[in-house]
Amino acid sequence: MPISAAPRAAALLTASAVLFLAGCSDGGGDQAPTAAQPTGTGRMAALTEQKPEWDRCPAPSPAEGGGNAPTPLPGGTAWECAFLTTPLDWSRPDGETIELALIRAKARNEGGRIGSLVFNFGGPGGSGVSALPGFASDYESLRSRYDLVSFDPRGVGRSDPVECLSDRELDAYYALDFTPDDEAEERTLSDAQKKYAAACRKNSDAALPHVGTENAARDMDLLRQVLGDDRLHYFGISYGTELGGVYAHLFPERVGRAVFDAVVDPEAGVEAGALGQAKGFQLALDNFAQDCVDRGDACALPGASVPEVEAGITDLLAALDEKPISGIGTRKLTQTQATNGIAQSLYSKEFWPYLEQGLDAADGGDGALLLALSDSMNGRNENGSYSNIQAANAAINCVDFKERYTLGQAKERLPQFREASPVFGDFMGWALSSCAQWPVPGAWEHPDVSAPGSAPILVVGNTGDPATPYEGARAMVKALGQGVGVELTYEGEGHGAYNGGSACVKKAVDGYLLNGRVPASGTVCK
Repeated sequence: MPISAAPRAAALLTASAVLFLAGCSDGGGDQAPTAAQPTGTGRMAALTEQKPEWDRCPAPSPAEGGGNAPTPLPGGTAWECAFLTTPLDWSRPDGETIELALIRAKARNEGGRIGSLVFNFGGPGGSGVSALPGFASDYESLRSRYDLVSFDPRGVGRSDPVECLSDRELDAYYALDFTPDDEAEERTLSDAQKKYAAACRKNSDAALPHVGTENAARDMDLLRQVLGDDRLHYFGISYGTELGGVYAHLFPERVGRAVFDAVVDPEAGVEAGALGQAKGFQLALDNFAQDCVDRGDACALPGASVPEVEAGITDLLAALDEKPISGIGTRKLTQTQATNGIAQSLYSKEFWPYLEQGLDAADGGDGALLLALSDSMNGRNENGSYSNIQAANAAINCVDFKERYTLGQAKERLPQFREASPVFGDFMGWALSSCAQWPVPGAWEHPDVSAPGSAPILVVGNTGDPATPYEGARAMVKALGQGVGVELTYEGEGHGAYNGGSACVKKAVDGYLLNGRVPASGTVCK
């Protein structure tokens, strides 16, 4: 998902990041039973004994985001891809099956190899097959003793992907006003949500009931067995922490060395999760604005204080609500897309210069950079095609969570969202209605991640994280249970900590994954 003149996209590390689509935010479960994974059937025996046919990786599919085939790693190690056959419905393991796309890079040191380290980079809806090669340099130290492995979860990428609107329809959809100002705009938004849900049902009806997090966790346990590991060694980021938590709850005795980074609050339902994100993005914007103020005349944005810098941003968004400006080609930059682009830029401090540049250009009538950032969040390629990250995001969120907010109920909650964030509050508040028209019911209010008997899980929280606020890490530690969650705090910026540049965080995580050294819970890194 390239961004013109910007660094690699952070959207794969999001937890329901698109403000107006992912209102049913932050992971969850599905409708499979919570009993232990079915075993003993002829089909299950065949599934656990399958041998994936590893071969050279093709270029990512359009649903995975497109692009080129992954290039070899340092030393010449080639990426290998395969498929895993798994039940469509884990409550009926002898029924229909689907195939999940896999990718791996073998460990450098075969003699010291621990096993496979399975990654989920978040979303929900992110393709692990396309993400892992892009981030592999960050995890090269871990490849000393692990095969690095990732996958496209069910409904994602090449794994029986959820399909909804066409590319042309998505261009129109993402240009809509998702913060209606009157009854006519509310009807337009409601009609658009209904059309979106109907398209998902028409194009992916059989898959929709089964794409939830619990089924994905069961897929990971099958993957563990097929990879030949007695325990699952796991690195979950953002939504991947919730998926990992659900796995730990279902299979506590099968948890190996696991790390959760950029942690989703497992106790938060739809509304609390969305409100937490509104506060998190506002905090990140405050920090961006403070950096601008601290640099004085070197910052291109007007304002001598944080409120003044942010007033300029809200004024720009208000103007775009009245009249979009020039964007890319014939496409205009709307208020919704500008807000989405701002949010995308807050996922990493490395993006702050592009946010500054984009806001300054938009103030002068050029919305190209903010639109490119928004496109990255939405999975739009420069050729106009879309990955299925947001279709999968909607499908997984809406089957995971029971809550269904009407537009009217979302509207009633706007005051608290506006108080949480003058910039993002309206978008987060209205987004509560995203699942209102969904054709499949949700499973729970929030997932159960209690995991008594599990091996220690290192839970890493970042105090400046916009998408998964820091409080989620402490909530995850508590929910996992005494003696399981080990809390590590990073006082930094951006979404996630391991890739944030802290030698302290990297040393602690690598020490656990590579050598089994569990840091003291409560350790703080800067």
